[in-house]
Amino acid sequence: MSRQIFGTDGVRGRANSHPMTPDMALRLGQAAGRYFRTDGLNRHRVVIGKDTRRSGYMLENALTAGLTSTGMNVLLLGPVPTPAVGFLTQSMRADLGIMISASHNPHEDNGIKFFGPSGFKLSDEAEAEIEAILEAEIALSQPANIGSAKRIDDGLWRYGEFLKTTFPRGLRLDGLKVVVDCANGAAYRVAPSVLWELGAEVVPVGTEPNGFNINRNCGSTHTDIAAAAVVAHGADLGICLDGDADRVMIIDETGAVADGDQIMALFAERWAAQGRLRHGTLVATVMSNLGLERHLAGQGLKLERTAVGDRYVVEAMRKCGWNLGGEQSGHIVMTDYCTTGDGLLAGLQFLAAMVETGRPASDLARRFERVPQLLKNVRYAAGADPLGTASVQDAIAAAEKRLNGHGRLLIRKSGTEPLIRVMAECEDDAQLIEVVGKVVEAVEQVA
Repeated sequence: MSRQIFGTDGVRGRANSHPMTPDMALRLGQAAGRYFRTDGLNRHRVVIGKDTRRSGYMLENALTAGLTSTGMNVLLLGPVPTPAVGFLTQSMRADLGIMISASHNPHEDNGIKFFGPSGFKLSDEAEAEIEAILEAEIALSQPANIGSAKRIDDGLWRYGEFLKTTFPRGLRLDGLKVVVDCANGAAYRVAPSVLWELGAEVVPVGTEPNGFNINRNCGSTHTDIAAAAVVAHGADLGICLDGDADRVMIIDETGAVADGDQIMALFAERWAAQGRLRHGTLVATVMSNLGLERHLAGQGLKLERTAVGDRYVVEAMRKCGWNLGGEQSGHIVMTDYCTTGDGLLAGLQFLAAMVETGRPASDLARRFERVPQLLKNVRYAAGADPLGTASVQDAIAAAEKRLNGHGRLLIRKSGTEPLIRVMAECEDDAQLIEVVGKVVEAVEQVA
């Protein structure tokens, strides 16, 4: 079965436009409820979290109506990070977890992510089955079997307490000053409080959400304000989260930014030295820098690549028994602790490395020299298929031939936006710019 509505990370789009409309959310709730409620008993439960977008209220209510109409009992968490939904789905013995968020996208967008009872995101096959139910007539429950809905006030507290248990026993953050940028998103309460409770002096940024300012010039995709705050306050570290706090960028004491590749390199090295890195393997996507792969090889470690999307990283990790993976964009997945990318958890692990080694962030965050990498996005019109045209295919073939043996090219459609992503890596900067430019030009002509 194919998926038309689901992308690489659930369902996503512009709020109040297909597929992010109240009626579609209601139908998705009904379809997911029918998929997970396999008997007539009124004992099934689902937890729903959201970030701070105004449209979250609308989608939360619609999903709740759809789920309860099929007999699911709904537990509403309010604004919580995406990893909290994964954790609480499992912790609260729910059949289903749902996060309402468009992650790092602007407030105009929103999305719906589904988690199974294990706390892991659903597989492509499960999403396809939900779509099949969505397209058919959905059987609703009899009046006596309609589900209930109630607010859960302590979900965020439970998640915060769990996070503190992942920090090495006996260690504290006393004497460390930490800037934490919460992107005016889902972690605006829990991130500063967890850091403070562990002993850090906290400088909060992006902790005043108003429904419209999520990710606006802040967070993991806009690190300038946090970097300036680190320098201005003389902080030891900056932790930049995105709107749903499942990804992170680290800022060292000089204001320099370390992406997910550098963070994963540090964790892989440390875990390998401690005998914790299963099968000596780190899992990352095709977007991770070639420098990371070379660096790991020099350490006697292996990099396993997957398709783009933290869900595919996790699927590979579960299938092969690996326990560390992530994305250059800042999703860091540590299945010893969690079921999905967790930005705050990764920040805590970085801080633990600082405390244990006594070394500054700048020493720990620069693990390898990046191979020059250039990524450009080209927006295309609805219904267009730029990658299917002969002119674009010819341009891609020419670029691959040009880079053969001393670089690599990656062209793909975004799974969350109408964008073609053109990425290349090459030691020669001029050649890199030329190769990407020609492919982008070809795509733009038919986009």
